[in-house]
Amino acid sequence: MSTPLLAVRGLSKTYRSGGREVKGLDDVSLSVAAGETLGLVGPSGSGKSTLARVVMRLIEPDEGTVDFTGQNLTALNGKALRAIRKRIQMVFQDPSAAFNPRATVADALTDPLRIHGLASRTERPRRVAELLESVGLPENLAARPVHAISGGQRQRVAIARALATEPELIVLDEAVSALDVTVRGQILDLLVSLQRERGLAYLFVSHDLAVVRAVSHRIAIMDHGRIVEAGPAATVVADPQSETGRALVAAIPRLYREAPQDA
Repeated sequence: MSTPLLAVRGLSKTYRSGGREVKGLDDVSLSVAAGETLGLVGPSGSGKSTLARVVMRLIEPDEGTVDFTGQNLTALNGKALRAIRKRIQMVFQDPSAAFNPRATVADALTDPLRIHGLASRTERPRRVAELLESVGLPENLAARPVHAISGGQRQRVAIARALATEPELIVLDEAVSALDVTVRGQILDLLVSLQRERGLAYLFVSHDLAVVRAVSHRIAIMDHGRIVEAGPAATVVADPQSETGRALVAAIPRLYREAPQDA
């Protein structure tokens, strides 16, 4: 059996708040294969965003390991961690908070190229144009301030910035939840297209099972810091085995009725 791209084993994280302990993660294990989307879904406070941040080493676990292509990320620091970080990128819920408020779109896309030494100064404008094209944005958007473009455009820029380092895995933490329904569908279509073109793997974090179902090969359901159910996306949605899974399925809007029969 091949080594998974991402393997999370036995992750635990406890927070202390108001004199009591809260389990953010409780012995969580999961894996993501190359080119696969694992949807991670659960109610608010279930631990899914904590897990995403531990995978990215934005916070440290109390116990457990995060392996990426067989390397233990939780044991890496300094130069070794920076080298592997360009292979794992993250897109957040609110792209406005992720960008320098004074940055132009070109600034936002140039930063990862400069930081990781991926393009010379003269090559960067061409790479910025290519990145904008890859997410369906025009080249002339490069000169615009990030705060002056629409929310959907900002999220496309955030995806383009993640693509700049040519990663193998992108962690998407509620990346479409702040967008209206039409724009959300466009961004989901973009993510699926990029995955097919580039062989990307996604860890797709959301509270919305309908959104997760639309893009995921497999789904893992979290509640109270634990994985309570996991399996192929179609199976989990059609026949959830956990109480949390059944509640999430019940919350999916019933948008379509059966077509009327001909008289």
